[in-house]
Amino acid sequence: MAALSVQLLFSQPRSSSSLHTSLPSVSSSSLSFPSALSRGCRNSLTSTTRKERLAVVARASLTGYGESIGEALSDVQIFTAAGEAVMFKDLWDQTEGMAVVALLRHFGCPCCWELATTLKELKPRFDSAGVKLIAVGVGAADKARILAERLPFPSECLYADPDRKVYNVLGLYYGVGRTFFNPASAKVFSRFESLQKAVKNYTISATPDDRSGVLQQGGMFVFKGKSLLYARKDEGTGDHAPLDDILNICCTAPVS
Repeated sequence: MAALSVQLLFSQPRSSSSLHTSLPSVSSSSLSFPSALSRGCRNSLTSTTRKERLAVVARASLTGYGESIGEALSDVQIFTAAGEAVMFKDLWDQTEGMAVVALLRHFGCPCCWELATTLKELKPRFDSAGVKLIAVGVGAADKARILAERLPFPSECLYADPDRKVYNVLGLYYGVGRTFFNPASAKVFSRFESLQKAVKNYTISATPDDRSGVLQQGGMFVFKGKSLLYARKDEGTGDHAPLDDILNICCTAPVS
């Protein structure tokens, strides 16, 4: 079990086929969030109570982030999958535009291929709500292109942050303990089937050349203009945000 933990969570398999065959056949649900895929934005919220709950969740998630966090991110430079430099503030309309910003661990993380698969499936829902999907990963642009081409994933939504600048501004978790030993990482073992599907074209060559990048954890954020509506730091590897909540927040009026 310990060997499997390292192989699955931390991008050590030699190939996609070895990863696939190493996973035991278990009955498991897919990711905890894809139930949103079966619903549209209009009917995803069914009661005032649910709206109120979402408002509480969103407000609670902002603990630790000041009102200036959007401004702090504005001039951070990252890269498109094509290798072109871009400022964070240019990724979406900074006045009224809405964006879901998914911070992946790194482009060679199997769990991130799983998350990217679900984000790709949700993209039409985000598009219909006028919400821009932005996925950022640790690694150079050529690593981003590997994920975009092999998963596949829309390259226009994918950005590379080789120096982890966005991650540092947002204070996302980093280190050996979070990556290898955090209890939240155990969630991944309930999702073997979705992982197997997501990594059918996986290659470890998407892992950053600077291997220290594999110790980075991700997170999920929703912005309206420069205002942060929702924030969640991944506690451990594969501990992804509940995308039902993300979708519902994006499809309702901004949380006050």
